[in-house]
Amino acid sequence: MRIFIDLWWFFKQERLKYSLGVLFLMLSSFLSLIPPHVVGVLVDDIRTKSLTPVLLGKWILFLVIIGVIYYFTGFLWRQLIFGSSIILANQLRNDLYKHFTKLSPNFFQKRRIGDLMAHATNDVNAVQGAAGEGILTLVDSMTMGTMVIMTMSALISWKLTIITLLPMPIMVMLTMYYGALLHKRFGRAQAAFSDLNDKVQENVSGVRVIKAFGEEKAQIKMFQNASRDVVNKNIAVAKIDSLFDPTITFIVAICYFLALIFGAKYVVEGSMTIGGLTSFTLYLGQLVWPMLAFGFLFNIVERGSASYDRIRKLLAIKPEITDKKGASAKIPSGAVEYAIPRFHYPESAAEVLSDIQIKVEQGQTLGIVGKTGAGKTTLLRLLLREFDLQEGKLCIGGTSISDVTLEALRSAIGYVPQDHILFSATIAENIAFAKPEATREEIERVAKLASIHEDILHFKEGYETIVGERGVTLSGGQKQRISIARALLAHPEILIFDDSLSAVDARTEVSILQALKRERSNKTTLISAHRLSAVEHADLIIVLEEGKIIEQGTHEDLIEQHGWYAEMYAHQQLESLVSEGGQKA
Repeated sequence: MRIFIDLWWFFKQERLKYSLGVLFLMLSSFLSLIPPHVVGVLVDDIRTKSLTPVLLGKWILFLVIIGVIYYFTGFLWRQLIFGSSIILANQLRNDLYKHFTKLSPNFFQKRRIGDLMAHATNDVNAVQGAAGEGILTLVDSMTMGTMVIMTMSALISWKLTIITLLPMPIMVMLTMYYGALLHKRFGRAQAAFSDLNDKVQENVSGVRVIKAFGEEKAQIKMFQNASRDVVNKNIAVAKIDSLFDPTITFIVAICYFLALIFGAKYVVEGSMTIGGLTSFTLYLGQLVWPMLAFGFLFNIVERGSASYDRIRKLLAIKPEITDKKGASAKIPSGAVEYAIPRFHYPESAAEVLSDIQIKVEQGQTLGIVGKTGAGKTTLLRLLLREFDLQEGKLCIGGTSISDVTLEALRSAIGYVPQDHILFSATIAENIAFAKPEATREEIERVAKLASIHEDILHFKEGYETIVGERGVTLSGGQKQRISIARALLAHPEILIFDDSLSAVDARTEVSILQALKRERSNKTTLISAHRLSAVEHADLIIVLEEGKIIEQGTHEDLIEQHGWYAEMYAHQQLESLVSEGGQKA
């Protein structure tokens, strides 16, 4: 029953609804005790031949009134208790989603999307069941059971009641044992479902790659194995589930047997009437539900408890990047300055960056080039404060980025990542993601700047075209340009391009870069690239190698240095000439 203690904060929050719900539920339980007593009275009246049509009519009218009141009380407690459990589910989902948005990229690199989705769906539903059906079965089994037992003892025979309920302790011990087993097995079943959920999500997202490599059969087999594991673990849960009803039914059967044997004896002895025994057996029938509900309760609360444990563990994870106390909410602007003696990722001792000294004045463009793994993306992600520095500082306009709120910092930055994330929405909605109130004219203007406007017009639905999940219906270049348009619409103080022109052709690249130069004459731009033509126009270019700056200067300066940049530029120019020659041929 620990789940009810764990959820006490919510029961206090919704105490009025739960209090009224429990009150109406108890009233319903009390009303349900009246018909068996009336039946017993009528049986005795028939036996003594004292029942008249008028008296029968009065009893029937009385039962109809009781039935109408019972109907409305049942409606009210369902609305109040089940309605509150839905509020809990909504609150938990919102808490989880809000928590996800605060966690750093490091968290999402370790966690699987399918597992997080399972927490927000199956686990939340199980907790909702504990707060709804769990409360119902707890209150109903206790109040109904107590009322029935008290009525049987007070109105009929306390001796017969004690004899009939002798098997009850056995049932309590068995259901508690089953509940403990259920908690463990249900936790494993939920974990298996998370694995399956993650597998489905990965395969659907990567279906093109799977088909391209002809791996359908292998992936189907892997899915079948994961699905079989879910089935096996849920069957293990079902085996425990299946023990509750037979156990309780068997105990109830023993209770009935004792009631009939000893009840008949008391009738023969004259200490009980036929009507009394009839009422007693009807009350015993009403006691069946509290017994079953008791077993059902263990099932629900153990499922809810296992799921709530999983949710609490997730919510207990602390965000690695948080606002500093007293941080400014003012959006920063000005020169971007890096002064980083060394940097390593939180769970690694290996240095990723070292001896980084860069200053980019407001309105300038910084180009960052180097081999794959040189540290280009890390340098840019530090500006977004996805990770905190262990040493040194990173400032905008002379203010450390840790001295402003995350919201203010990220409001100042437009980011076009390597992995272009588009949502299952229209093209217009994807472009307007950072500025939902943008007009169609504004959306089309930035689409033209990103050289994607003409492509969009060729789609049947134009800007209202629905892109698939993660933009699967678009080419790599189209996704890149829509991402660029989205960043330009926000008109940020600082615009970051993380190798974001790799999928466009040379002519389109030139068009986009010229548009950037016109539009962002007084704004700062940081561009990392493998293709050096993307940074050729930059005011400052740095070359990274193993996290260190090995060359820096303008394009002309670096060509004169005859180092890595000059060698790579000559190589790429030669490739471009060969490509053009091939086309002409």
